[in-house]
Amino acid sequence: MSRNMIASLAGIGGFIAYVVVVLLLADHVRGLHWAIESLFFAAAGIVWVWPAKWLIAWAVRGNRRAGP
Repeated sequence: MSRNMIASLAGIGGFIAYVVVVLLLADHVRGLHWAIESLFFAAAGIVWVWPAKWLIAWAVRGNRRAGP
């Protein structure tokens, strides 16, 4: 299985798991002070970028070694 396929499957599965976790945590955050809610949702909207960046970089690194 190629790195692209592994990265795609891991990315989709990881993103779905991330969304489920964020939704479960959001149930506890809702109803708190608006500033806490804002910080939570801002962080939840940004945090997924770093694992996705790492996963994409890992997949691309494998493509460079394979060559044409």
